[in-house]
This record gives sequence, structure tokens and C-alpha cells, in this order.
Amino acid sequence: MSLRAQLWLIFLAPVLLVAGLYGLGLSVPVPILGREYVLRLLLPNAGEDLDLPKVYGPQDNSRPLVVIDPGHGGKDPGASGIGYKEKDLVLGLSKALRDKLVEQGGIRVALTREDDSFRVLEERFEIARRLDADLFLSVHADSGGTGSNASGASGASIYTLSNKASSEAAARFAARENSADAVNGVILGGQRADVNAILVELSQRRMQEGSNEFAALIVREGAGALKFHPQTRRSAELAVLKAPDVPSVLYESGFITNPQDAARLASEKGRGDFAEVMARAVRIYFARQSGNRQSGSGQSGT
Repeated sequence: MSLRAQLWLIFLAPVLLVAGLYGLGLSVPVPILGREYVLRLLLPNAGEDLDLPKVYGPQDNSRPLVVIDPGHGGKDPGASGIGYKEKDLVLGLSKALRDKLVEQGGIRVALTREDDSFRVLEERFEIARRLDADLFLSVHADSGGTGSNASGASGASIYTLSNKASSEAAARFAARENSADAVNGVILGGQRADVNAILVELSQRRMQEGSNEFAALIVREGAGALKFHPQTRRSAELAVLKAPDVPSVLYESGFITNPQDAARLASEKGRGDFAEVMARAVRIYFARQSGNRQSGSGQSGT
């Protein structure tokens, strides 16, 4: 190899390495700085087209819409253990719930992915927003780690957005969105920045109430049918739950590192139990929301 070719290789190698990592969605370790620079795939700018999924069920926009989000996918397998991958288990659960809701009728359903494809976190709840969804359910499977006690943890848990994370997310959303965007039908354009921040935070607080109500319904309807972790209800700063205008819940269906949990989630019966419980919780939630709207409409007219 000539000297010139060697020099070109020296200069191009770092560029090719970073480009490869970017394409794979991996981090670039920087040991000297004591941290990692994470390369992210960004969403299209506001107003650009987003590849929206198919909506199943009645083609009537007045019917409520739930967006089901099977976690991970593609180059992101999620947790693994006992011969299973999280991305596969949660896709099976999500499809079972979609089919149950469509079979029962009256509710529209969409999945953020229907195959082994990859979507970034922000794109998942943005799909729900673009579809004007009434409820967002992200389905995952937990991991007990790799230690000697990894197989001991068991049971499902339900996450909603923490209060602190909700306020911070609302502030960032209000600052980020352009004048064409709207939250709960209110156009943010033409308002002062502080007014927008208040509008978004009020909206997100109302969405949290809906999220908490749906989480409580999952626990109630799942009693005796699903196995829950002793610490069933949790709150955290999870990016996929930060939509300011869609009630959102993340459901950890069980521990993939637990043999009994993993086998149950992969079985036809396990998927059927999950779909039955979740479908009931979804229907009760929407029935309550419809009743609240009718009650509010009646009171305003008196």
C-alpha cells in the first residue's frame, strides 16, 4: 500500500467508525471523559411526514383509538433470557391485544410496529399524537439482570410518568414545538412562551390523571388472571410516556429472566390472558371517558 493510501486510511478510519456506529445506533465510549456520547436517530421536523401505521377496527374517527407500542424491535432486541428476546415476546402480546379489541368491535387500534422493525423512543409516542390517539400503551418485559438472583424476580408492573418528569417534559415540549403545533386542540402559535408552557403543563397533568386511571384498571381487572410484581404501580421518567396530550402507560409484562414468566408470556394462554385483561381495562377506561364527557356536556347545558 502506498504512503498516500495509508495516510487516507488513517484520516478516514475514524469517520467510517463513527458512521458505522451511527448506523447501528450504538454509543461511542469516551473513557477519558468518564462518560459516553450517545448517537441518536432524530425524528423528522414538525410538519414532515411520519410513516404512520394502519388503523384497525371501525373506520369512524369518532370511535376511540388506542395505540399499542411493542417495545424495542429490529437492531434493539431489548432484554433476553431463557432463550427468549423481549422484542419478540412483546410483539406477540401486542398483536393478541389488537386482535381481541378488533374482534370485540367498537374500538380502533394501531400498533407502532407489526414486525421486527426499529423505531426510536420519541417516534413511538409521536405516532400516537399524529393519529390523535385517546390512549397509548407501551408493552415491555423486565429483566432481573445477570446475577445469581436474576431468575427470582417475577410478575408484571405498570409505569406512569412521575410528577417531576411530567413538569420537565411539558416545559421542554412547549419550548421545542413550533407555531403550527397544537395540544388538546389548542394552537400554541401566537401565544407567549410562558402561556404555552402553562397550557402544555395543564394538559399533561390531565393526561396523567387518565394514565393513572387506566393503570388502576389494569390492576383491578388483572387480579387473579395476571401475575403482578409486589411493587405493581410505579412512576418514572420514561421518554416513551412524555406525550403531553395522550394518556400513556408502560406495562412490564413480567421478567424475561424468570423461566415461568418467560414461558407464560410466550404461550398462547399467556397471550390470551393478557389480551383479555387489557381489552377489558381499555373498554372500561373508554366507557368512563365517554360518560365523563356526556356528564360534562349535560351540566354545561343546564
